Amino acid sequence: MQLCVALDLPTKQENLDLIHKIKEYPIWLKVGLRSYIRDGEEFLKDIKKINPDFKIFLDLKLYDIPNTMADAAESIMGLGVDMFNVHASAGKRAMQEVMERLRKYENRPIVLAVTALTSFSDDEFSEVYSASIAIKADQFAKDAYESGLEGVVCSAYESLSIKKITSSEFMTLTPGIRPFGEDAGDQQRVADVAYAKSADVDFIVVGRPIYKSDNPALVVAKILQTL
Repeated sequence: MQLCVALDLPTKQENLDLIHKIKEYPIWLKVGLRSYIRDGEEFLKDIKKINPDFKIFLDLKLYDIPNTMADAAESIMGLGVDMFNVHASAGKRAMQEVMERLRKYENRPIVLAVTALTSFSDDEFSEVYSASIAIKADQFAKDAYESGLEGVVCSAYESLSIKKITSSEFMTLTPGIRPFGEDAGDQQRVADVAYAKSADVDFIVVGRPIYKSDNPALVVAKILQTL
């Protein structure tokens, strides 16, 4: 299991300051929608300047018509990131077109599909998708697996079921991890590291418990010790 630190701070400089504090650790860094829209490709380059060994997960959740998603995915190839995601609810044809477009590249990023956002409660999710999270997450994961993606974004509670219906090698990345039982904030389906390990999760994403700490490096070190 690998640790991915979410760079969700209000300014580019705050994110860079955080990165400097944790630059010695073998971790992934997640660049989300706000950070990328605000700071763009230059921010990705700044990360690599601090430590070229950092792995970058570009969390943009591509969701559009198939051709537009494939165009965007191909544009991402020029950014030097190591992983990005699309939204599974865009459908199998869109995911297949993305993977077909990327086939010509030798060293392409890992591609994941978002199943159900961890901010959803089951009732809220059902209002949108007319099915429970458990049922729909499995379906979305199966669609992604059959479309040639490497894994999905889900909560820790769906991980084992998804691996059972796809493959033990099909990766799960789980946001909303509160390593040592911290407050859930605006997340609904949170878990700690121990549960994530028991669910065979491949990547855990941790944000607030690290960047809100007075000593982010110490929190990262403690999390890595538990992995």
